Amino acid sequence: MEAEMSEDHLKAQKMKKKVLRKQVRAQHTLMRHEGIKCVSHATQSLVIANAGLGNGMSRQQLLRILEEYGAMETLLMPPNKPYSFVKYRTTEEAKKAFNALNGKEVTLEDCGQNIVLYINFVEKVSLQNAVPTSLPPGLTVIENIISPEEERRILESIDWKADEDAQNAQKTLKHRRVKHFGYEFRYDNNNVDKDKPLPGGLPEICNPFLEKCLKQGYIKHKPDQLTVNQYEPGQGIPPHTDTHSAFEDEIISLSLGAEIVMDFKHPDGHTVAIMLPRCSLLVMTGESRYLWTHGITPRKYDVVQASELGQKVRTITADVGDLTLNRRETRTSFTFRKVRRSPCNCIYPSVCDSQKGQQKPVQPSFPQNEMEASKLEEEYVHKVYEEIATHFSSTRHSPWPRIVEFLRSLPTGSIVADIGCGNGKYLGISEDLYMVGCDRSKNLVDICGEKHFQAFVCDALSVPIRSGSCDACISIAVIHHFSTAERRLATIRELARLLRPGGTALIYVWAMEQEYKNQKSKYLKEKNGSKNKGKETNTGTAQRPLSEQEPEKSSQDSAWSDKLLNDFKGEGCGAKPVADFRLPVHINRTSFHSQDLLVPWHLKGGTKKKEESVDTMLVPGGSKELQELSPVFHRYYHVFCEGELEAVCRSLDSVRVQNSYYDQGNWCVILEKL
Repeated sequence: MEAEMSEDHLKAQKMKKKVLRKQVRAQHTLMRHEGIKCVSHATQSLVIANAGLGNGMSRQQLLRILEEYGAMETLLMPPNKPYSFVKYRTTEEAKKAFNALNGKEVTLEDCGQNIVLYINFVEKVSLQNAVPTSLPPGLTVIENIISPEEERRILESIDWKADEDAQNAQKTLKHRRVKHFGYEFRYDNNNVDKDKPLPGGLPEICNPFLEKCLKQGYIKHKPDQLTVNQYEPGQGIPPHTDTHSAFEDEIISLSLGAEIVMDFKHPDGHTVAIMLPRCSLLVMTGESRYLWTHGITPRKYDVVQASELGQKVRTITADVGDLTLNRRETRTSFTFRKVRRSPCNCIYPSVCDSQKGQQKPVQPSFPQNEMEASKLEEEYVHKVYEEIATHFSSTRHSPWPRIVEFLRSLPTGSIVADIGCGNGKYLGISEDLYMVGCDRSKNLVDICGEKHFQAFVCDALSVPIRSGSCDACISIAVIHHFSTAERRLATIRELARLLRPGGTALIYVWAMEQEYKNQKSKYLKEKNGSKNKGKETNTGTAQRPLSEQEPEKSSQDSAWSDKLLNDFKGEGCGAKPVADFRLPVHINRTSFHSQDLLVPWHLKGGTKKKEESVDTMLVPGGSKELQELSPVFHRYYHVFCEGELEAVCRSLDSVRVQNSYYDQGNWCVILEKL
């Protein structure tokens, strides 16, 4: 009996430790995602891990679970997150829920999966809602365009089982079933064969509907091509823009059988989620047709407004106090287009396949003076990060361990400035520090504000902070964006100015040597893309200038830089002098062959990919069934050779190099103010 009791006690202790471990992990996730810290004392507010929209918990089920323990004031469910927030009317009710639910296993009603809830107290429940969005320009949704009886007849006209040998027979694609009428859309080249119409034309049952659209002015020309797609729950279509050269301006799509959320995305990263009700018509013209991507994320549930569930819904806003899950059902779309007979001459040449290649991108050159350097950085650093801020932030969420170690080693109460703070991922590392950030990108600073961090906009060459007022500074992945040796030195001098005597600064810059001491950096290891989330992707077959000329093996810097680096230049770092100053474009996930270069960043619709500053293009997506809008932004970098950062720092009389090291493809220095 005693042995059984001892065994039960050990199991209980083991489970208690597991729950505690999961609680701590949930605390770290919350701090990383929302900048909210959990507390050890009881409050009215709880965060519930594993009970979010992102892992299949509906608002209705969570309300039923929580209301057993008291009256709630607020229930917030952030979109696509695995946690929710609840505020009870009293602390006692919150404690009751905490004691009853922490570590409790529940079954998700919609999918039957068992999950375990992990709960922590927080001081308050407060999440910023997204501003209500408007439809993309040129996009219209007409609800109840047809009656339920008309819907039934149109659906019955499509026989998915018969006519397997016919030219318009179904094609089973990865994410859906599809049939073509009038002309077949070829997914191998993302276009139509305009000289080979399919027999029979469009189904006659569609004629009354199309005549109605013409009469109401929804379309100007009668379509001659129809694509019918059928989506089962969990299926979708990748983000894409319909090929410009294949179809005219107007594209209309009829939603039958079920409602669904379609995602639209502008090249600048702005997204709009739109509910397409059953029996509604989507009309895309102008900007929404030519510039925005549209797609349906493969999933079995859509996040929708709970208060409008079952009603007429258009844009979905991130109202965390009114979101729930809506189970998808089988949906069929009839998408009508007019085949284009002449090249497209739209006002979006950078993304138009008809106009692609007509305008050669301007080849940037290495700056020869201060004015050229400032202009280069404005075009290939400042503007780029302003454009890609949202997407860039989504790829920068995991603090680097040695930077965290530096910050946590500082005395309690230290004043720390993060110069070039980006999305503020280091500003919330320790509540024992008084941290303030600054960045050249207003959009990145706005993201810091959303996380309730203190940050402001400024240039790293001139930081509006009083001299000698900081105990420490950090400059992470910033100085390599300055395009001359003089400007890089001035940035480090500005860091030193901010420090009090004895204060320290940590600097990280990208290293020329991506393979060091026979070890490849993480950057090179991820070349094959197996972990390529939020990382750069290849844009060609060689490190090359934008004008497609032969690869440049290096770039030159000023005579001042040559003089400064004499103490280590003899060792070299693989860069060879060249006759001209054109900046090559780097092939991502490969070794560097030039110290001064442009690094691509792609923005792929609906994913954590990249963007543009010098050229934009249409490229095939991962699936052959679409042509995906993929703007390519190019960022200027000066990658540092071994010893270069130290040499620049030692040229300043006001600081000494306390430590230097190599950390996963970066050269790093810790400075001390004398």
